[in-house]
Amino acid sequence: MGRGKIVIRRIDNSTSRQVTFSKRRNGLLKKAKELAILCDAEVGVMIFSSTGKLYDFASTSMRSVIMRFNKAKEENQPGNPTSEVKFWQREAAVLRQQLQNLQENHRQMMGEELSVLTIKDLQNLESQLEMSLHGVRMKKDQILMHEIEELTRKGNLIHQENVKLCKKVYGTRGVNGTNKELFLTNGQSMEEDPHEPVHLQLSQPQQQNYETSTRATKLGLQLH
Repeated sequence: MGRGKIVIRRIDNSTSRQVTFSKRRNGLLKKAKELAILCDAEVGVMIFSSTGKLYDFASTSMRSVIMRFNKAKEENQPGNPTSEVKFWQREAAVLRQQLQNLQENHRQMMGEELSVLTIKDLQNLESQLEMSLHGVRMKKDQILMHEIEELTRKGNLIHQENVKLCKKVYGTRGVNGTNKELFLTNGQSMEEDPHEPVHLQLSQPQQQNYETSTRATKLGLQLH
């Protein structure tokens, strides 16, 4: 069974209070030492018992920890001009480093300054370029397909408008009592496939041939 939850409040019994202080003090100092070793941190812990006895731990020296604490407290104090200047100096240094890294990556992407790279670095760079090129090609194909579909749609709309216009102009008009069909540029009549997206050309009535035939008929009557 696990331990029951302990209520965080002052222990009234002096003996129990002293035992708990001893156990938790040793645990706290042990954790501080582990934190300093594992994380390479500068740690300082000071504990005063109820009787005024001092227990402390410092990863370097307690004096060094206290001085560093006071300095950091002054620098981080709100409204301190010195702390603000140092803050912006650190920010500027970080941004300069980021800009330098980006410029270096860009030059390497362009095939420059590759002498400092190892085989593994070159392989990683090659993989990145291939992935980028694949993405660019996919995007280009999507844009081209969209443009083709849009042009096809517009072409079909124009073709349908031409069909309606041709039927409106020549659909009920005839020459010599004969209805003329509308012909497409490929020689097919409108009735074959009126929705096929092709170019249209209107066929005008052959009035000149009709007038020539009439004059020939009159000339023959006069000869007889």
